[in-house]
Amino acid sequence: MNPEVTLRPFDLADLDDFYVWASDDQVSAWCRWDTYTSKEDLLNYMKNDVLLHPWMRAICYHSRPVGAISVTPYTGADRCRGELGYVLASQYWGKGIATKAVKSVLGTVFRDFEGLERVEALVDVENVGSQKVLEKSGFSKDGVLRRFWIHKGKVKDMVLYSFISTDPLV
Repeated sequence: MNPEVTLRPFDLADLDDFYVWASDDQVSAWCRWDTYTSKEDLLNYMKNDVLLHPWMRAICYHSRPVGAISVTPYTGADRCRGELGYVLASQYWGKGIATKAVKSVLGTVFRDFEGLERVEALVDVENVGSQKVLEKSGFSKDGVLRRFWIHKGKVKDMVLYSFISTDPLV
């Protein structure tokens, strides 16, 4: 399957589509944020975080937003690294959409951030689907970080993945 997947900046007009996955407990189970139960709260998040993020895009399937993907660059001595994050509406899981979105990001983000050499992704050890997305996208599994963070009240192990730029250091 070769889904029609594109990436574009978010707009406040995406609120209703964004709410589809942001209000889904299946989706938010893997996210840092809790399930949204109010469009007003989600609108505030979009205004204060999403639209101000240095590199966050809507994952669009046939031109309709069905998820989000971001790369957050580190600063200072860590500026050669950035962290990838993505979320996809549960009804689109298993269709190759997230994999295509991640590959698309990797095709552009090294040019978008000067000095970026490595993109990292942290995935809950229990989130096998997301691990498969990263592996299909060319990420390497660096290892398991034991008792790495507290997520929704539970101490969790995380898998660290990385993708290294193929361009030589300048």
